[in-house]
Amino acid sequence: MEQQTVGTRESTDEAATARHARFGHLPEPVRVEDMVEERPAVAPDPARTAYDPDEWLVRYCL
Repeated sequence: MEQQTVGTRESTDEAATARHARFGHLPEPVRVEDMVEERPAVAPDPARTAYDPDEWLVRYCL
């Protein structure tokens, strides 16, 4: 009976050592810069930015 207890204790110690090796420390912290990805929602459209809203003032008022 005593022999089973020793074998069980050794396997428990091995299991505890394996758990500690895997879960015994916290993971490395992740920087905020690495969690955020910035990219434009749509591709830039040159036809959209080609219009000058003040152009009509120059053409028709001067």
